[in-house]
Amino acid sequence: MTPVPRLFLDACVFVAAAGSRSGGSALVLELSKRGLVRTLVTQRILLEAERNIRNKMGAEALAQFYHDIADAHLRVVSPPSPTMLRSVESLIDPKDVHVLASAVASRATALLTLDRKHFMTPVLRRADLGFVIQTPGDFLRAWSAGE
Repeated sequence: MTPVPRLFLDACVFVAAAGSRSGGSALVLELSKRGLVRTLVTQRILLEAERNIRNKMGAEALAQFYHDIADAHLRVVSPPSPTMLRSVESLIDPKDVHVLASAVASRATALLTLDRKHFMTPVLRRADLGFVIQTPGDFLRAWSAGE
């Protein structure tokens, strides 16, 4: 039996899901709701997503975000340790160190993000992180193909 994927979600995944119910981000949250994947996140990431949705998208999207986080069976993991933060700080833009460190610490099988600029880099592709970094769409394509 294939193990259930452990997906660490970046804030942008929640933002995208709140804005579009037909995109890959919303579909990943639907898989989580159904128990087909485990979704991992930190409180900091949820707060960042909430702030971005509130400031940029309005009340309807914010209500969708609250609905998503209530139904998706999220596992809120502890923030990464200072040692973990230091171990990845040379790999990524300073504003995203906490995301990468949290994904490593959570033992995710994948980090899902839409931030290609900071996460889809040659440095991170070469790094031995113990997981893949994918967009929600990339994850869904691989998952549906049984990879």
